[in-house]
Amino acid sequence: MTTSQAIQKATRILDRGGVIAYPTEGVFGLGCLPDNAEAVTRVLDIKQRDPAMGLVLIAANVEQLNDWINLPLHDRDLTSDNERTVTWIVPAASDVPAWIRGDHTGVAVRVTTHPIARALCEAAESALVSTSANISGRPPARNAFVLRRTLGSLVDYIVPGQCGSASGPSEIRVFGSGKIVRPA
Repeated sequence: MTTSQAIQKATRILDRGGVIAYPTEGVFGLGCLPDNAEAVTRVLDIKQRDPAMGLVLIAANVEQLNDWINLPLHDRDLTSDNERTVTWIVPAASDVPAWIRGDHTGVAVRVTTHPIARALCEAAESALVSTSANISGRPPARNAFVLRRTLGSLVDYIVPGQCGSASGPSEIRVFGSGKIVRPA
């Protein structure tokens, strides 16, 4: 199956409310469409993650985050690079559901630099939930073998591909102040 075919298959699964795993900048991610409460709940259940913690949204570009963030148009530089991937905590739009932001007023977002993750967002025409593919508190999967062994039976599809060169999950910073919430 070509990468394009895999992206199309993943998009069909996402559109039907499915949960997929896919490579990102440093680890495999678990994802779904962020406006589907049942799919998000399933992601949280798979990870055994406390919903109060909130989730990360990735996007192919900042425009895909428009419905989720409350930042002035002139202040939307949410970029990072392959060597230092940054997820930004930004003010959430007023109607962002608790299943995305958790107990926080902000929402964690990243404009992804990974070609497969970016292609997924483009094909879905949406930001995606993106949380590391692991049970909370355990190491995230960095390769498909580990992913299949630990979570393969719990997700609807594993998008083939390799993670990027980042050493692990992205660094999380507060937008504006630059305060590091989670180091890389």
